[in-house]
Amino acid sequence: MKTTLTSCDYRALAELRHQIRLFLHFSEQAARSAGLNPRQHQLMLALKGLPSHIRPSIGELAKRLQVQHHSTVELVNRLVRGGYVRRRRGGKDRREVLLSLTPKGERVLRELSLHHRTELRKAGPALIDALRGVMRGTRNSGSSDEKAGTSKNRRAV
Repeated sequence: MKTTLTSCDYRALAELRHQIRLFLHFSEQAARSAGLNPRQHQLMLALKGLPSHIRPSIGELAKRLQVQHHSTVELVNRLVRGGYVRRRRGGKDRREVLLSLTPKGERVLRELSLHHRTELRKAGPALIDALRGVMRGTRNSGSSDEKAGTSKNRRAV
């Protein structure tokens, strides 16, 4: 593991953060345009994208979104009020609350996801290049390209 950082490393990390932020800004604006808070969109996507062996519980979604349980409950409350998500009780454990998208939620999420996929097809190459720039720095800790700061590295960051 490399313990020193060069100016190329910092530029590569900064470029990756920039590219991620550009996509997140797009995503936040797209969610708002669809009438959703960005976190609500994230919850709906996490719900729809759960692996089939994972139960769609509030606790699981809180874990996937990396937010507190009570914050997830509030997101779900707003989505239920908006008609995007429905709650139901678990089978054996009636205390468990399971979630599913409503037809309205499915429709809005599909439209947003198609829009996101189109944007990722445009922004993806820059994201990939930025990630490769960071990864190249971690693999080539002593390479002559990195020390010389060649144009190859400058293009990647």
